[in-house]
Amino acid sequence: EDADTEETVTCLHMTFYHPCQDDKMMFRCLNFCEREQVRANEIATFGRDSNICRYNFMDSRVSRIQFSLQFYRKLDTSEFGFEIKNMSKKTKLRVDHTELGYLNKMDLPWKCIICFGEYQILTETQEGQSMDYYETCFHLAQMPLLQERCLPSLQPVPECGIFTSLSLSQDKSPKEIDENES
Repeated sequence: EDADTEETVTCLHMTFYHPCQDDKMMFRCLNFCEREQVRANEIATFGRDSNICRYNFMDSRVSRIQFSLQFYRKLDTSEFGFEIKNMSKKTKLRVDHTELGYLNKMDLPWKCIICFGEYQILTETQEGQSMDYYETCFHLAQMPLLQERCLPSLQPVPECGIFTSLSLSQDKSPKEIDENES
């Protein structure tokens, strides 16, 4: 009963994909499947310059500093989050459906896909309570991440605005009808 409860740590899981990874090994400087502690006040930078960036991509097409992540505590809550900032003057950064230009920043959703060039990075935040540090855990994807996401299939809606799934399930082939027919 008197034992201290163990403080949980926020962990940012990042899954990396590039179509040429097998040939060019652009992620060879990242430690995969190992949790790494990062001090809460440190800004995690990603890019090709190993003198500036904590996490390096071995690709001359990547900016010296591509993007940065900053850990922060949300105002008036005990929740933590990450802010992502595009540090590249050449390349726009896409976070899900939001495009960030140079020096634009936004809150990183708890689960999203970051894209620039042919790079795809799935990020998932595992919540914790520690204010002193957070952890990163990197994974390597073999398949494109954008194709793995389960997006709801869009069903056509007839002009009358009434959608009946029964009519679609009975006859799978498309039918052409006169717009005057009801």
